[in-house]
Amino acid sequence: MTTYRLGIDIGGTFTDGALVDEGSGELSIIKVLTTPANPAEGFMEAVERAQRKAGFAPEALSMLVHATTIATNAIIEGNIAKIGMVTTEGFRDVLEIGYQIRPRLYDIFQAKPRSLVPRRWSFGVPERLDHEGRVLTPLDEAALRRVIAQMKAEGVEAVVVCFLHAYVNPVHEQRAAEILRAEWPEAYLSISSEVCPEFREFPRASTAAVNAAVMPVVARYVDRIESGLKERGIVAPFYVMQSNGGVMGGEAAKAKPVYMVESGPAAGVIAAGALAQAMGYANVISFDMGGTTAKVGMVQNGQPKVSTEYEVGSQAHSPLGEGKGSGYPVRTPVIDLVEVGAGGGSLAWIDAGGSLRVGPQSAGADPGPVCYARGGERPALTDANLVLGRLNPDYFLGGELKLDATAARAALARHIAEPLGLEPLRAAAGIVEIANAGMIAAMRLVSVQRGYDPRDFVLVAFGGAGPLHANALAEELGMRTILVPPSPGVASAIGLLMTDIKHEFVATRRTLLRQSDPAELSATLAAFEAQAGELLSAEREQWEGVQLVRTCDLRYKGQSHELQVVLPGGTLGEAELARTQALFEEAHQRAYGYVAAEDPIELVNLRLTAVGHLPPMPRKRVEAGSGDPAAARKGQRPLWVRGELLDAPVYDRYALRGGDVLPGPAVVEEMDSSTVVLPGYTARTDEFGNLLITKD
Repeated sequence: MTTYRLGIDIGGTFTDGALVDEGSGELSIIKVLTTPANPAEGFMEAVERAQRKAGFAPEALSMLVHATTIATNAIIEGNIAKIGMVTTEGFRDVLEIGYQIRPRLYDIFQAKPRSLVPRRWSFGVPERLDHEGRVLTPLDEAALRRVIAQMKAEGVEAVVVCFLHAYVNPVHEQRAAEILRAEWPEAYLSISSEVCPEFREFPRASTAAVNAAVMPVVARYVDRIESGLKERGIVAPFYVMQSNGGVMGGEAAKAKPVYMVESGPAAGVIAAGALAQAMGYANVISFDMGGTTAKVGMVQNGQPKVSTEYEVGSQAHSPLGEGKGSGYPVRTPVIDLVEVGAGGGSLAWIDAGGSLRVGPQSAGADPGPVCYARGGERPALTDANLVLGRLNPDYFLGGELKLDATAARAALARHIAEPLGLEPLRAAAGIVEIANAGMIAAMRLVSVQRGYDPRDFVLVAFGGAGPLHANALAEELGMRTILVPPSPGVASAIGLLMTDIKHEFVATRRTLLRQSDPAELSATLAAFEAQAGELLSAEREQWEGVQLVRTCDLRYKGQSHELQVVLPGGTLGEAELARTQALFEEAHQRAYGYVAAEDPIELVNLRLTAVGHLPPMPRKRVEAGSGDPAAARKGQRPLWVRGELLDAPVYDRYALRGGDVLPGPAVVEEMDSSTVVLPGYTARTDEFGNLLITKD
């Protein structure tokens, strides 16, 4: 029996599906409009459409992987649980106080994000550990039971437990959890030493609070998905994408939903890295531009860049990656991304000073850009691309959605061109240039501002709108090679099928590196490896190999931020610690431009990432050609390029063969995206159907 893998990624505008035949590598793509009121409906519609398209029986599905923004949206929209918190007596205001920083120093109108736990539901109970985990004051269980009764009476749904220094010794948190589960089994529990066992009280409490805030929402959502699949006879393993680029099961997602806050964007970076590495490119900048946002990430030496702290919330993302302190801190591993409000649905508008702006407001899926003819009135970036000849109004989504070019041009003229005294084409070009400027800033942030030269990287462009803009962005940054995979509009969904099972472990061990005990560090890592073995053993049917990645967080003594360094394999000794010090100094030189050889280096955290490798996704080769793409040519149309209209040939990507050469200017169309090749560049098709665009 032919078996299939299915990946489904819910975005702001479209819900994307990628169905792969495990025998032939044949890829089928599914694209339906997202259903914001109930994302599970769009998910199920994508599943049903995949079944109809391939005609497979439910038991033929071997694996289903899902990425969703349900957790992020719940926090942004305020659709969170009623949360109570139990903490050490005297520290009930830890979330209220937070960091004493301002995201915008001179903005007198800014407001701090409201605490996820209202102060009246934050309770201190007598207990205390010292910084080495020794008990100074035993847990007052009677006081805890009184607090539980009060929270029950107040209608609290989820409870955070965060005691001082629990990252060293979780004994009091574990006992509090036992009492809570015994006396209040229906409450959702988020225990800081289980969710984030790291030092720094506020980010640990904040991470546990974010976890509690979305637990009911995610649990109900995953239950709806699982019950819907069961009703349809689908019993394949169901995985949810994590922020760190791995996947976890449905039960793990319900227990630790904070690990899936950045679920969707992570899949795209995994796809970019895997596709480029298969072609021999180890250093990649991934560019994912969808309907609402554009996201930029980096893969170096085949490994995605991972951060251990980020913020989630309504203002947590800004065009230049600034604004720290405007969201809720989360201390979990996450693919390091810079996100800007520039997508196909981003609205163009004129500010009070008469300047043209694009985004971050988006037309979304409903009503969408004006050209969708679904009630949108203000022009979006998609409308501008349509007016400039970059999109085919009769072949959007393969012809499933007809675009109204006349309405787009009229809206653009009325709202942008006429107020600015511009020709409609120049106004549309201005919209595209402004959107590009924001995306270039994001690409500089992940590369130049972190010590990397973008010219040493390959740009992998995907998302429905990414290939439209990629060539112009690469030209501005001096990047020599652009890779556009087949079906770029669903590349994130394809990335879901290229990822692995991942489990993260961390322990704080604050000591000077030169004074640390290698035997003790090895014992901690060995304990992590034993826990990883237990977790992965339950999933043994799915993975075919295990990889253990050991890292540590280091800093110069007195610094407040750490750099993550890979630890050498095998038993740790003096030689391995010396090598670790050298790796830290290299990383510090790259990040900050100097090395302080006279300063002692402090070890902060030990980490282990356990990876269960899933079988690689099969890939289908395309038919070899002679290099002449004439058979794929659909015609030509006017294309606005660099201030003038040029007649550009239009190609059907599905008819291209391996080795075909397409000189620019050109437009390559497919069901879910269009690729623009600028004059002075040439696109070539490789054996797997990837487009490689290089400067002549």
